[in-house]
Amino acid sequence: MGTGSLFDADLLINHYIPKVYAYYFKQWEDFRMAYHRHDSTEIMYVIQGQCVVKWNEGSGGEASVRLEKGQLILLDANVPHRLVVEQTCRMLNVEFGFTPHSDVFPSVKQFAEEEESLCEMLSARTSYLVLQAPEEVYHALKSLVLELDDQGRDGGVLDRMLLMQLLIRLGRLRSEQGRSRVPSAGAYVKSSIAYMLQNYDRPLTVRKIASSVSLHPGYLQRIFKLQTGRTLMEYLTEVRMDKAKMLLSHTDIPVADISDYVGAGSRQYFHALFKKHVRMTPVEYRNAQAKERYEEIKR
Repeated sequence: MGTGSLFDADLLINHYIPKVYAYYFKQWEDFRMAYHRHDSTEIMYVIQGQCVVKWNEGSGGEASVRLEKGQLILLDANVPHRLVVEQTCRMLNVEFGFTPHSDVFPSVKQFAEEEESLCEMLSARTSYLVLQAPEEVYHALKSLVLELDDQGRDGGVLDRMLLMQLLIRLGRLRSEQGRSRVPSAGAYVKSSIAYMLQNYDRPLTVRKIASSVSLHPGYLQRIFKLQTGRTLMEYLTEVRMDKAKMLLSHTDIPVADISDYVGAGSRQYFHALFKKHVRMTPVEYRNAQAKERYEEIKR
């Protein structure tokens, strides 16, 4: 690494597996870091606040980028860089590299042969990559570091799977964002839907959903209604009712507890909402589904 490209060309020729070397959460307050470098590629993801990352380019000049909540930078190994935080910034950093393939886990080369966007990212001649990362990328990063914490520094097969999954997601993001530097209305709507699908079990508001995609609530409401024909809350309610129907049909979770699983508020409110949308009470729906399965078995 450190040769003007984020990823060594040998990754697409020989067989390697990814490996995390260091990871940490850190909150910075009014901080100016001295220039330093790492032996591994670094992901810096902004959880809250904002910062400026500066680095030395090969020509001797200095480059910089301002990162805000939900953005990340991948920076090549051995590139001198520093962090500047004027107020507050909370970050998750992961440093990783690649080791020769030595087990049954597929190599990076094998994944790249099946995933075009990953292959393109590994082939790109650049020492850094800045991406607007949706919530799913943060969840992937958190899952990775939690697995490493659980299994110890050297990790195991699952941390390699999670890191590989993360690299594939980043490759796809790079491809999508490269096609359009300014996200389209459809992209914002898609990201909003993804956020609702991941967080339907939590208390959600229009403001919170809009914040997840960095849009004004009123503007997101307008483009969402134009794209889907429904308001954000109407769509969220449909998601919750679909999840409730699945839980009532395929699990033994008590009916009284279903509202907690789908974020639908009180049991009384959930009961009324479900009946309005499904034309049955939750109990009637579960009984009807059980009867239908019984009749299918008899046939």
